[in-house]
Amino acid sequence: MILEVQLRLTPSQAANADLVREAACRKARIAPRTLNALRVLRRSIDARAREPMVEVAVAVYSGNDSPQENPPVEYPDVRGAEEIIIVGSGPAGMFAALKAIECGYRPIVLERGKDVHARRRDIKALCTQHIVDPDSNYCFGEGGAGTYSDGKLYTRSKKRGDTSGILARLVQHGASPEIITDARPHIGTDKLPAVVENIRRQIVQCGGDYLFGRRVSDLQIRHGRVCGVETLGGERFEARAVILATGHSARDIYELLHRKGIALQAKGTAIGVRLEHPQDLIDRIQYGPKGRGQYLPAAAYRVVAQSGGRGVYSFCMCPGGYIVPSATDARQVVVNGMSPSMRNGRKANSGIVVSVEPQDLPPQYERYGVMGLLQFIRDIECRAWEAGGKTQTAPAARMTDFCQKRISSSLPDTTYLPGIVPADLDQVLGAFIAPRLREGLQAFGRKMRGFYTAEATLIGVETRTSSPLRIPRDPATLAHPQVSGLFPSGEGAGYAGGIVSAAVDGQNCALAAIEYLKNKAK
Repeated sequence: MILEVQLRLTPSQAANADLVREAACRKARIAPRTLNALRVLRRSIDARAREPMVEVAVAVYSGNDSPQENPPVEYPDVRGAEEIIIVGSGPAGMFAALKAIECGYRPIVLERGKDVHARRRDIKALCTQHIVDPDSNYCFGEGGAGTYSDGKLYTRSKKRGDTSGILARLVQHGASPEIITDARPHIGTDKLPAVVENIRRQIVQCGGDYLFGRRVSDLQIRHGRVCGVETLGGERFEARAVILATGHSARDIYELLHRKGIALQAKGTAIGVRLEHPQDLIDRIQYGPKGRGQYLPAAAYRVVAQSGGRGVYSFCMCPGGYIVPSATDARQVVVNGMSPSMRNGRKANSGIVVSVEPQDLPPQYERYGVMGLLQFIRDIECRAWEAGGKTQTAPAARMTDFCQKRISSSLPDTTYLPGIVPADLDQVLGAFIAPRLREGLQAFGRKMRGFYTAEATLIGVETRTSSPLRIPRDPATLAHPQVSGLFPSGEGAGYAGGIVSAAVDGQNCALAAIEYLKNKAK
């Protein structure tokens, strides 16, 4: 017999396997001696009550029933099979490659950056020496922008495909099985690089190519069909199908397509700052005066407001995390947030961003056409660089000072290693974004007592929330309408917003590319 029961437990009870077992048996009305196994299906925290509680959905197996494990995917050897070029090794690219192998095709993965180990050295130089390598940084390199991140795996884009399959493949390649059951699963910046490396090894073991230091500089197109790519070093790779999975920071790819007359579409994005609080303050706000105690995780939050017809909201909230430099060019300052798997840092940070649509741009950006919002973002990033002293030092302000339109005389300590300096964030963000951000922060303070405080720091700028452009594709074939065999994918193409949704989209594009190749072979 298999029963699903819902348990509501205190944090200490939920942490005790024997107590969970006893509670499940009582709820299922079976004797503990008849229990074969328990499987936790979902786990979440309800912090709305006076005392936080843990909600646990459990499958109870008794009698002759026992859990059936999902078998790992058996990947075949694809040496000698038809090739598919995949540009980029982020979630979309990696999972496109795995799906290609699963279906009997040989992926050629071209990554502009370095492997996870060499990439770590460049990240250290970025944080400590302010040296920006345009091909190896927090955005570019093995695994893409997600590799050295919180590794958040929750998504609201389940309609696009099987998200549970993505989680299962991550577990198969070394992620904790807990990501299957957690309501808001994450892997952690300390764990994700090893998972990414295991996926690369799987691809290579099966006969795929996984090549670093290959920045794609041109597409080879004949008679309206893609036939390969060329790298900055002059290498050419030929294939009848190319998947573009380059991420939202590969602006050179947008410029390449624009130069070649391949259609792009302007889309909205969100721009703002990283907001950093003491984690114990967020714990008290969310869990009550006692904080999180021994058994609760570092508290998170999600806030939304409206200002001037545009949304102001939290983005990529990182409990117990730290803020990192995400510039991909020497003349820009960009920040992002991440957390280790234990989320045990002393600070909490979140992007606080304002929705921006192409029609919101000042008149001087009209001359850039479809590239206008991208140029707008570049200008903000450059102003942040100038305000920070033309290094990776970031412009910052206490939340209360920013909301009162004054430059801070001092700043709290920060997890942002390159350092922060008091600055006029209104000048950096501009007249459209800053007032809306200010109004949103004040609204959040009214919703969450203690949130609005001089101990919170705004650090600029957060500009890589999503791509400001979409690379169009046919909804049925997923190919670019102008170029047969070219499949834009993931965040950089404007069809995903996180690790899982990008991975799903990569899989979908791989299947679409395979269908295209099969039809062309007939």
